Amino acid sequence: MNVVVVGDALVDEMRDASGSVDAPGGSALNVAVGLAVLGVPSTLVAMFGEDADGRLLARHLAEYGVASIASPAPLGTGRAVSDRTDGEPRYSFTAAQVQRKIDFALVAEVLASADVVAVSGFPFDDAGQVEQLQAAVVGKRLLIDPNPRPGLLVDRAAFVRGLEELCSGVTLVKVGDDDAQLLWGEPLPVVARRLLDAGAAAVLATAGERGASVYTRDGVTHQPIVTGSAPIIDTMGAGDATFAAVIAQSLTDHDWSETLGAAMAIAAETIRYPGGMLRLPATTT
Repeated sequence: MNVVVVGDALVDEMRDASGSVDAPGGSALNVAVGLAVLGVPSTLVAMFGEDADGRLLARHLAEYGVASIASPAPLGTGRAVSDRTDGEPRYSFTAAQVQRKIDFALVAEVLASADVVAVSGFPFDDAGQVEQLQAAVVGKRLLIDPNPRPGLLVDRAAFVRGLEELCSGVTLVKVGDDDAQLLWGEPLPVVARRLLDAGAAAVLATAGERGASVYTRDGVTHQPIVTGSAPIIDTMGAGDATFAAVIAQSLTDHDWSETLGAAMAIAAETIRYPGGMLRLPATTT
């Protein structure tokens, strides 16, 4: 199965009282690498440069066997700063990341050959980018995690409009409770049904400590979180790990209860390590 992941790749600059650490990040990069960890070959389409940060990303992708096509980055590779010096993390993004774009002419061939396209961290408030993405994925099995971030959201109404335009015929859309509030200002179940009405075949609704649900026209399937004895270290990778796990599981398994159960176990393991890297539970093969 040929899976192409489209979206953002950046360097996470994580600051705390002890100093600063750089790590490969970006939701699309995390999903592509997560798929590789789960045994699903993937190709990443994202914007990053030929600078030191871009080379860091390229080495990370190569380490996990993820092929990549980098769109030109005139402002350099994007960065996300996660400042945790006062407890709760505060996020900011460089101009390169805010102004990210995919050169669809450059990636037309790889998208044309894809069986499955997963989109995460895409600028849905850029009408031109949405139009080009829509044209590039006609006839493809499409899964979307809008993954909005306040520091990257240029036009909320346009973002919602662009996302909902792509929902017609989409296989699955992931939305978290924080996404529902940020984009629609409505409760997660209301937003899930709105996306079904927009044309999505399924909506993966994640609610942190309340677990996750899949909404379809046939009903709702829910799984609680998986608890563990190890302390929670970093929740930043939970959403990307869940999305990657659902993509991988749904390629061969159409039982939503089993798919969600596997995803919750992987997310529970991921948050017990620093950074956004997907981690496999000891019992996962």
